[in-house]
Amino acid sequence: MVTALYRRYRPDTFAEMIGQSQVTDPLMTALRTNRVNHAYLFSGPRGCGKTTSARILARCLNCAEGPTDTPCGKCSSCIELSRDGSGSLDVVEIDAASHNGVDDARDIRERAIFAPARDRYKIFILDEAHMVTPQGFNALLKIVEEPPEHVKFIFATTEPEKVIGTIRSRTHHYPFRLVPPAQMLEYVQSLCDSEGMTVAPGVLPLVVRAGGGSPRDTLSLLDQLMAGSEGDAIEYERAVALLGYTHAALLDDVIDAISARDAAGAFAAVDRVIQTGQDPRRFVEDLLERLRDLIVVAATSVEGAAAVLRGVPQDELDRMGVQAMKFGAAELSRAADIVNAALTEMTGATSPRLHLELMIARVLVPSSDESERG
Repeated sequence: MVTALYRRYRPDTFAEMIGQSQVTDPLMTALRTNRVNHAYLFSGPRGCGKTTSARILARCLNCAEGPTDTPCGKCSSCIELSRDGSGSLDVVEIDAASHNGVDDARDIRERAIFAPARDRYKIFILDEAHMVTPQGFNALLKIVEEPPEHVKFIFATTEPEKVIGTIRSRTHHYPFRLVPPAQMLEYVQSLCDSEGMTVAPGVLPLVVRAGGGSPRDTLSLLDQLMAGSEGDAIEYERAVALLGYTHAALLDDVIDAISARDAAGAFAAVDRVIQTGQDPRRFVEDLLERLRDLIVVAATSVEGAAAVLRGVPQDELDRMGVQAMKFGAAELSRAADIVNAALTEMTGATSPRLHLELMIARVLVPSSDESERG
Protein backbone atom coordinates (compact mmCIF):
# COMPACT_ATOMS: atom_id res chain seq x y z
CA MET A 1 0.00 0.00 0.00
CA VAL A 2 1.31 3.46 -0.94
CA THR A 3 1.67 6.00 1.87
CA ALA A 4 -0.28 9.22 1.33
CA LEU A 5 1.73 12.04 -0.23
CA TYR A 6 1.22 14.43 2.70
CA ARG A 7 2.60 11.75 5.05
CA ARG A 8 5.60 10.95 2.84
CA TYR A 9 6.57 14.61 2.74
CA ARG A 10 5.68 15.58 6.30
CA PRO A 11 8.52 17.85 7.51
CA ASP A 12 10.95 16.43 10.08
CA THR A 13 12.65 19.75 10.89
CA PHE A 14 11.61 23.38 11.15
CA ALA A 15 13.80 24.15 8.12
CA GLU A 16 11.52 21.93 5.99
CA MET A 17 8.36 23.81 6.97
CA ILE A 18 6.94 26.11 4.28
CA GLY A 19 5.15 29.41 4.75
CA GLN A 20 5.38 29.54 8.56
CA SER A 21 8.55 31.54 9.21
CA GLN A 22 6.67 33.69 11.75
CA VAL A 23 6.51 30.51 13.88
CA THR A 24 9.63 28.54 12.98
CA ASP A 25 12.14 31.40 13.25
CA PRO A 26 11.33 32.41 16.86
CA LEU A 27 11.03 28.77 17.95
CA MET A 28 14.45 27.95 16.48
CA THR A 29 15.89 31.02 18.21
CA ALA A 30 14.36 29.95 21.53
CA LEU A 31 15.88 26.48 21.12
CA ARG A 32 19.32 27.87 20.28
CA THR A 33 19.31 30.28 23.24
CA ASN A 34 17.74 27.82 25.71
CA ARG A 35 14.66 29.99 26.26
CA VAL A 36 12.03 27.35 25.65
CA ASN A 37 8.75 27.92 27.47
CA HIS A 38 6.92 25.20 29.38
CA ALA A 39 3.69 25.54 27.35
CA TYR A 40 2.82 26.52 23.78
CA LEU A 41 -0.41 27.20 21.90
CA PHE A 42 -0.32 26.62 18.14
CA SER A 43 -3.38 27.94 16.33
CA GLY A 44 -4.41 28.32 12.71
CA PRO A 45 -6.40 26.80 9.83
CA ARG A 46 -6.51 23.05 9.36
CA GLY A 47 -3.67 21.32 7.60
CA CYS A 48 -1.16 24.17 7.90
CA GLY A 49 1.40 22.42 10.14
CA LYS A 50 0.36 22.85 13.78
CA THR A 51 0.60 19.21 14.85
CA THR A 52 3.65 18.67 12.65
CA SER A 53 5.39 21.64 14.30
CA ALA A 54 4.48 20.26 17.73
CA ARG A 55 6.16 16.96 16.83
CA ILE A 56 9.21 18.77 15.45
CA LEU A 57 9.47 20.84 18.64
CA ALA A 58 9.28 17.63 20.70
CA ARG A 59 11.97 16.13 18.47
CA CYS A 60 14.21 19.16 18.99
CA LEU A 61 13.74 19.10 22.77
CA ASN A 62 14.40 15.39 23.21
CA CYS A 63 17.21 14.98 20.67
CA ALA A 64 20.31 13.38 22.23
CA GLU A 65 22.32 16.37 21.00
CA GLY A 66 19.71 18.88 22.13
CA PRO A 67 17.84 20.85 22.95
CA THR A 68 18.66 21.95 19.41
CA ASP A 69 16.96 23.76 16.54
CA THR A 70 18.13 21.01 14.15
CA PRO A 71 17.51 17.42 15.34
CA CYS A 72 20.32 14.98 14.59
CA GLY A 73 17.95 12.43 13.03
CA LYS A 74 20.11 9.56 14.32
CA CYS A 75 19.34 9.14 18.02
CA SER A 76 16.51 6.90 19.25
CA SER A 77 14.23 9.85 20.02
CA CYS A 78 14.71 11.45 16.59
CA ILE A 79 14.09 8.16 14.80
CA GLU A 80 10.95 7.41 16.81
CA LEU A 81 9.54 10.92 16.18
CA SER A 82 10.39 11.01 12.46
CA ARG A 83 7.70 10.85 9.79
CA ASP A 84 8.16 7.07 9.57
CA GLY A 85 8.70 6.55 13.29
CA SER A 86 6.56 4.60 15.71
CA GLY A 87 6.30 7.38 18.28
CA SER A 88 8.01 7.92 21.62
CA LEU A 89 6.87 6.88 25.08
CA ASP A 90 7.87 10.31 26.35
CA VAL A 91 5.86 12.25 23.75
CA VAL A 92 2.16 11.76 24.41
CA GLU A 93 -0.25 12.83 21.65
CA ILE A 94 -3.80 13.23 22.89
CA ASP A 95 -6.87 13.71 20.72
CA ALA A 96 -8.66 16.33 22.81
CA ALA A 97 -11.82 15.90 20.74
CA SER A 98 -12.42 12.53 22.42
CA HIS A 99 -10.42 13.06 25.65
CA ASN A 100 -11.78 16.39 26.80
CA GLY A 101 -13.24 15.97 30.26
CA VAL A 102 -12.18 16.28 33.87
CA ASP A 103 -11.24 12.60 34.13
CA ASP A 104 -8.93 12.92 31.11
CA ALA A 105 -7.31 16.01 32.64
CA ARG A 106 -6.72 14.13 35.88
CA ASP A 107 -5.10 11.30 33.93
CA ILE A 108 -2.71 13.80 32.30
CA ARG A 109 -1.86 15.27 35.72
CA GLU A 110 -1.09 11.83 37.12
CA ARG A 111 1.09 10.89 34.14
CA ALA A 112 2.95 14.21 34.26
CA ILE A 113 4.20 13.55 37.79
CA PHE A 114 6.38 10.62 36.69
CA ALA A 115 9.79 11.24 35.15
CA PRO A 116 10.37 10.52 31.44
CA ALA A 117 11.07 6.88 30.61
CA ARG A 118 14.21 7.72 28.64
CA ASP A 119 14.34 11.23 27.19
CA ARG A 120 14.95 14.71 28.55
CA TYR A 121 11.30 15.81 28.70
CA LYS A 122 7.85 14.30 28.89
CA ILE A 123 5.87 16.25 26.30
CA PHE A 124 2.08 16.33 26.02
CA ILE A 125 0.63 17.36 22.64
CA LEU A 126 -3.10 18.10 22.85
CA ASP A 127 -4.57 18.20 19.35
CA GLU A 128 -7.97 19.86 18.77
CA ALA A 129 -7.50 21.60 22.11
CA HIS A 130 -10.59 23.77 21.62
CA MET A 131 -12.70 20.66 22.23
CA VAL A 132 -11.61 20.41 25.87
CA THR A 133 -14.44 21.42 28.19
CA PRO A 134 -14.05 24.42 30.52
CA GLN A 135 -14.07 21.99 33.43
CA GLY A 136 -11.33 19.94 31.77
CA PHE A 137 -9.21 23.06 31.21
CA ASN A 138 -9.69 24.13 34.82
CA ALA A 139 -8.55 20.71 35.99
CA LEU A 140 -5.40 21.16 33.86
CA LEU A 141 -4.74 24.74 34.92
CA LYS A 142 -2.47 24.08 37.90
CA ILE A 143 -0.21 21.60 36.12
CA VAL A 144 0.03 23.89 33.06
CA GLU A 145 0.80 26.89 35.25
CA GLU A 146 3.46 25.16 37.37
CA PRO A 147 4.55 21.95 35.65
CA PRO A 148 7.45 19.78 36.83
CA GLU A 149 10.80 20.64 35.24
CA HIS A 150 10.58 17.63 32.94
CA VAL A 151 7.12 18.43 31.48
CA LYS A 152 6.18 20.49 28.40
CA PHE A 153 2.70 21.15 27.01
CA ILE A 154 1.80 21.94 23.39
CA PHE A 155 -1.81 22.78 22.54
CA ALA A 156 -2.87 22.73 18.87
CA THR A 157 -6.20 24.20 17.79
CA THR A 158 -8.10 25.75 14.91
CA GLU A 159 -10.16 27.88 17.31
CA PRO A 160 -7.90 29.54 19.90
CA GLU A 161 -10.72 31.71 21.21
CA LYS A 162 -12.33 28.54 22.63
CA VAL A 163 -9.27 27.81 24.76
CA ILE A 164 -10.06 29.48 28.07
CA GLY A 165 -8.14 32.66 28.81
CA THR A 166 -6.43 31.32 31.91
CA ILE A 167 -4.78 28.60 29.81
CA ARG A 168 -3.95 30.94 26.91
CA SER A 169 -2.26 33.42 29.23
CA ARG A 170 0.11 30.70 30.47
CA THR A 171 1.31 29.70 27.00
CA HIS A 172 3.37 31.21 24.22
CA HIS A 173 0.83 31.61 21.41
CA TYR A 174 2.01 31.11 17.82
CA PRO A 175 -0.57 31.72 15.05
CA PHE A 176 -0.11 29.68 11.87
CA ARG A 177 -1.21 31.03 8.50
CA LEU A 178 -2.33 29.67 5.16
CA VAL A 179 0.56 29.29 2.73
CA PRO A 180 0.65 31.96 -0.05
CA PRO A 181 -0.25 30.62 -3.54
CA ALA A 182 3.14 31.46 -5.09
CA GLN A 183 5.03 29.58 -2.38
CA MET A 184 2.62 26.65 -2.54
CA LEU A 185 2.91 26.48 -6.33
CA GLU A 186 6.69 26.28 -6.10
CA TYR A 187 6.40 23.59 -3.42
CA VAL A 188 4.01 21.30 -5.32
CA GLN A 189 6.10 21.69 -8.49
CA SER A 190 9.16 20.48 -6.57
CA LEU A 191 7.17 17.50 -5.25
CA CYS A 192 6.05 16.57 -8.75
CA ASP A 193 9.67 16.71 -9.90
CA SER A 194 10.68 14.49 -6.96
CA GLU A 195 7.92 12.00 -7.82
CA GLY A 196 8.87 12.00 -11.51
CA MET A 197 5.44 13.27 -12.59
CA THR A 198 4.87 15.37 -15.71
CA VAL A 199 2.09 17.89 -15.12
CA ALA A 200 0.17 19.59 -17.93
CA PRO A 201 0.27 23.41 -17.96
CA GLY A 202 -2.47 24.98 -15.85
CA VAL A 203 -3.00 21.97 -13.57
CA LEU A 204 -0.93 22.99 -10.55
CA PRO A 205 -2.55 26.45 -10.20
CA LEU A 206 -5.91 24.64 -10.01
CA VAL A 207 -4.55 22.27 -7.34
CA VAL A 208 -3.19 25.20 -5.33
CA ARG A 209 -6.48 27.06 -5.63
CA ALA A 210 -8.49 24.00 -4.55
CA GLY A 211 -6.16 23.43 -1.59
CA GLY A 212 -6.96 26.88 -0.25
CA GLY A 213 -3.51 27.47 1.23
CA SER A 214 -3.49 24.29 3.33
CA PRO A 215 -0.44 22.12 2.53
CA ARG A 216 -2.21 18.96 3.69
CA ASP A 217 -5.33 19.61 1.59
CA THR A 218 -3.22 20.58 -1.42
CA LEU A 219 -1.07 17.45 -1.20
CA SER A 220 -4.16 15.26 -0.74
CA LEU A 221 -5.61 16.64 -3.99
CA LEU A 222 -2.29 16.26 -5.80
CA ASP A 223 -2.02 12.69 -4.51
CA GLN A 224 -5.51 11.95 -5.83
CA LEU A 225 -4.58 13.31 -9.26
CA MET A 226 -1.38 11.25 -9.31
CA ALA A 227 -3.25 8.10 -8.32
CA GLY A 228 -5.80 8.57 -11.09
CA SER A 229 -3.33 9.42 -13.85
CA GLU A 230 -2.14 7.12 -16.60
CA GLY A 231 1.60 6.60 -16.36
CA ASP A 232 3.60 9.52 -15.04
CA ALA A 233 1.57 12.37 -16.54
CA ILE A 234 -1.30 14.43 -15.11
CA GLU A 235 -3.57 15.67 -17.90
CA TYR A 236 -5.40 18.99 -17.77
CA GLU A 237 -8.80 17.56 -18.77
CA ARG A 238 -8.72 14.91 -16.07
CA ALA A 239 -7.62 17.42 -13.42
CA VAL A 240 -10.40 19.85 -14.35
CA ALA A 241 -12.99 17.06 -14.21
CA LEU A 242 -11.78 15.74 -10.86
CA LEU A 243 -11.39 19.12 -9.17
CA GLY A 244 -14.71 20.36 -10.55
CA TYR A 245 -13.40 23.53 -12.17
CA THR A 246 -14.55 24.99 -15.47
CA HIS A 247 -12.41 24.14 -18.48
CA ALA A 248 -10.39 27.11 -19.72
CA ALA A 249 -11.80 26.62 -23.24
CA LEU A 250 -15.36 27.08 -22.00
CA LEU A 251 -14.40 30.23 -20.11
CA ASP A 252 -12.74 31.54 -23.28
CA ASP A 253 -15.93 30.88 -25.24
CA VAL A 254 -18.05 32.77 -22.70
CA ILE A 255 -15.66 35.73 -22.53
CA ASP A 256 -15.38 35.93 -26.33
CA ALA A 257 -19.16 35.79 -26.71
CA ILE A 258 -19.69 38.53 -24.14
CA SER A 259 -17.06 40.81 -25.69
CA ALA A 260 -18.65 40.33 -29.14
CA ARG A 261 -22.19 40.82 -27.76
CA ASP A 262 -22.93 37.34 -29.13
CA ALA A 263 -26.01 36.40 -27.13
CA ALA A 264 -26.47 33.07 -28.92
CA GLY A 265 -22.90 32.00 -28.15
CA ALA A 266 -23.12 33.12 -24.50
CA PHE A 267 -26.38 31.28 -23.84
CA ALA A 268 -25.04 28.20 -25.65
CA ALA A 269 -22.11 28.17 -23.23
CA VAL A 270 -24.52 28.32 -20.29
CA ASP A 271 -26.39 25.38 -21.78
CA ARG A 272 -23.12 23.42 -21.97
CA VAL A 273 -22.58 24.06 -18.26
CA ILE A 274 -25.99 22.64 -17.41
CA GLN A 275 -25.90 19.72 -19.87
CA THR A 276 -22.50 18.51 -18.64
CA GLY A 277 -23.73 18.43 -15.04
CA GLN A 278 -21.28 21.07 -13.84
CA ASP A 279 -22.04 22.95 -10.64
CA PRO A 280 -23.48 26.32 -11.80
CA ARG A 281 -22.12 28.13 -8.77
CA ARG A 282 -18.63 26.81 -9.44
CA PHE A 283 -18.94 28.03 -13.05
CA VAL A 284 -19.87 31.52 -11.83
CA GLU A 285 -16.94 31.50 -9.38
CA ASP A 286 -14.57 30.50 -12.19
CA LEU A 287 -16.01 33.18 -14.49
CA LEU A 288 -15.52 35.79 -11.78
CA GLU A 289 -11.92 34.69 -11.30
CA ARG A 290 -11.32 34.89 -15.06
CA LEU A 291 -12.73 38.44 -15.11
CA ARG A 292 -10.42 39.33 -12.24
CA ASP A 293 -7.49 37.94 -14.23
CA LEU A 294 -8.54 40.05 -17.23
CA ILE A 295 -8.70 43.16 -15.04
CA VAL A 296 -5.14 42.45 -13.88
CA VAL A 297 -4.00 41.97 -17.49
CA ALA A 298 -5.74 45.17 -18.59
CA ALA A 299 -4.12 47.14 -15.78
CA THR A 300 -0.58 45.73 -15.99
CA SER A 301 -0.13 44.31 -19.53
CA VAL A 302 0.54 40.64 -20.27
CA GLU A 303 4.16 40.92 -19.13
CA GLY A 304 3.20 42.54 -15.83
CA ALA A 305 0.36 40.09 -15.23
CA ALA A 306 2.74 37.13 -15.49
CA ALA A 307 4.30 38.17 -12.19
CA VAL A 308 0.88 38.31 -10.50
CA LEU A 309 -0.89 35.35 -12.14
CA ARG A 310 1.82 32.79 -11.40
CA GLY A 311 1.44 29.38 -12.96
CA VAL A 312 -0.85 30.53 -15.78
CA PRO A 313 0.49 29.18 -19.10
CA GLN A 314 1.90 31.80 -21.47
CA ASP A 315 -0.55 30.95 -24.27
CA GLU A 316 -3.44 31.52 -21.87
CA LEU A 317 -1.94 34.85 -20.79
CA ASP A 318 -1.68 35.87 -24.45
CA ARG A 319 -5.34 34.98 -25.02
CA MET A 320 -6.34 36.99 -21.97
CA GLY A 321 -4.35 39.94 -23.32
CA VAL A 322 -6.43 39.89 -26.51
CA GLN A 323 -9.67 39.49 -24.54
CA ALA A 324 -8.83 42.36 -22.19
CA MET A 325 -8.25 44.68 -25.15
CA LYS A 326 -11.73 43.89 -26.50
CA PHE A 327 -13.35 44.87 -23.20
CA GLY A 328 -11.48 47.72 -21.59
CA ALA A 329 -11.00 48.15 -17.84
CA ALA A 330 -14.35 49.85 -17.14
CA GLU A 331 -16.42 47.21 -18.92
CA LEU A 332 -14.50 44.40 -17.23
CA SER A 333 -15.16 45.95 -13.83
CA ARG A 334 -18.86 46.28 -14.63
CA ALA A 335 -19.08 42.64 -15.77
CA ALA A 336 -17.27 41.48 -12.62
CA ASP A 337 -19.77 43.39 -10.44
CA ILE A 338 -22.70 41.71 -12.20
CA VAL A 339 -21.16 38.23 -11.90
CA ASN A 340 -20.30 38.82 -8.25
CA ALA A 341 -23.91 39.86 -7.52
CA ALA A 342 -25.17 36.73 -9.29
CA LEU A 343 -22.86 34.58 -7.19
CA THR A 344 -24.45 36.01 -4.04
CA GLU A 345 -27.97 35.51 -5.41
CA MET A 346 -27.28 31.87 -6.27
CA THR A 347 -26.72 30.89 -2.64
CA GLY A 348 -29.51 28.45 -1.88
CA ALA A 349 -31.21 29.10 -5.24
CA THR A 350 -33.61 26.40 -6.46
CA SER A 351 -33.21 27.31 -10.14
CA PRO A 352 -29.51 27.86 -10.87
CA ARG A 353 -30.00 27.84 -14.66
CA LEU A 354 -32.41 30.77 -14.41
CA HIS A 355 -29.88 32.77 -12.39
CA LEU A 356 -27.12 31.91 -14.85
CA GLU A 357 -29.13 33.07 -17.86
CA LEU A 358 -30.22 36.27 -16.11
CA MET A 359 -26.60 36.98 -15.24
CA ILE A 360 -25.55 36.55 -18.89
CA ALA A 361 -28.42 38.80 -20.01
CA ARG A 362 -27.32 41.55 -17.60
CA VAL A 363 -23.70 41.33 -18.74
CA LEU A 364 -24.76 41.52 -22.40
CA VAL A 365 -26.86 44.65 -21.88
CA PRO A 366 -24.71 47.67 -22.90
CA SER A 367 -23.69 50.03 -20.12
CA SER A 368 -25.24 53.50 -20.00
CA ASP A 369 -22.01 55.03 -21.33
CA GLU A 370 -22.03 52.74 -24.34
CA SER A 371 -25.73 53.43 -24.96
CA GLU A 372 -25.09 57.16 -25.01
CA ARG A 373 -22.18 56.73 -27.42
CA GLY A 374 -24.34 54.54 -29.65
